[in-house]
Amino acid sequence: MILQYVRNTMTTARSSEFLRYLGPGFLVTVGFIDPGNWATNIEGGSRFGYSLLWVIALSTLMLILLQNMSARIGIVSGQSLAVNIRRNMSRPVSGFLGVTIFLACAATDVAEYLGAALGFYLLFGIPVIIGAILTLVIVVIAILAQRYEHLERMIVVFLAGIALAYLIEMFIVGPDMGATALGMITPKVSSDSILVAMAMLGAVVMPHNIYLHSNVIQSREWSGDPERRRKLMKFELADTTLAMLMGWAVNSAMIIVAAAVFFKHGVKVTSIDQASETLRPLAGTLASALFGFALLLSGLGSSITSSLSEANVVTGFLGKPEDPHSWFYRVGLIVTSIPTVIVIALNTDTYRMLILSQVVLSIQLPFTVIPLLLIARNRRVMGEYASKGVEWALGIVVAVIVIVLNILLIYRTFGGKFSF
Repeated sequence: MILQYVRNTMTTARSSEFLRYLGPGFLVTVGFIDPGNWATNIEGGSRFGYSLLWVIALSTLMLILLQNMSARIGIVSGQSLAVNIRRNMSRPVSGFLGVTIFLACAATDVAEYLGAALGFYLLFGIPVIIGAILTLVIVVIAILAQRYEHLERMIVVFLAGIALAYLIEMFIVGPDMGATALGMITPKVSSDSILVAMAMLGAVVMPHNIYLHSNVIQSREWSGDPERRRKLMKFELADTTLAMLMGWAVNSAMIIVAAAVFFKHGVKVTSIDQASETLRPLAGTLASALFGFALLLSGLGSSITSSLSEANVVTGFLGKPEDPHSWFYRVGLIVTSIPTVIVIALNTDTYRMLILSQVVLSIQLPFTVIPLLLIARNRRVMGEYASKGVEWALGIVVAVIVIVLNILLIYRTFGGKFSF
């Protein structure tokens, strides 16, 4: 049904007009094909085979719904989600939410910068800390020297490179397609796999990306024309759906490759660089090189979007201009990124750090989903476009799933056992 909607949108609109619109969804998508996903997907595939593929499928469906809500808030209100929360919720509540999403952004930065640094290390032998500093320089230059359209094109090229690399790897490793199909449609989780499942959920439904979409969508002008706005929202849903499905395919491919190589051969993966090295004898030198290439593209692309999101969150909650050319934005972008480089320099267990950073995102997720639903439902903000009916009901279901999974994670943390 979703794909039929996309096809109808493309056929009823002039294809050139629709293609010019594409971009915001893909800018967001690279954030959930990030190095944090690398770690969680490799962990999930290598330890539990194909059995956690359903988490990626469910998370992607949830993500399409939430990202569409966020983008619609940006289109209708003309303001980001962060600004809408600050304006429509009490100061203590908005302050608390602002602190939680900032911490989530900081955790995201660690994963993104670390992934890019590991990519530099795997491909060129550059030390991780130098790679992290190099990533920071590239991110600052890319954001401050470019316009959104140029960033979008850059990210689309990165996504295409990542997808191509994993398509070739899938062909090389020859996965069990029957087990793949079963893993995608059979929900299964236990006390052993809940931490990884939650990390995978946080790595896909990333809270900072929900905030980011409501901001970057405003780069598409609609000039106050109601008919143009309706068309813009149709294009947005099609753009979001295509981009999220691409992300689903790449994330699934990561798990499938890990299951087909590491799980099949009983290899315990403890680091990203070990995964790359292990691929070489088991799947060939090309697979190992493609792994490093895709990781570097993923790290650079997601570092850009993560830093964009962090700067937008800070400016939005503090009531400062959401303008990349303002001095506050520029200083904030650099200052908020420096702690990430310090954390990377001080921590040696990079693999564990990647996974735990994604768990932090999952724990914060209810504090993004619930205010998102409230703003999307607010008729004073959204008018005739307020969330209702099936969409609102599905939003409630998503919020319940996220909260229940977090409860299971806390239960597991204190020694509880379960399996279903």
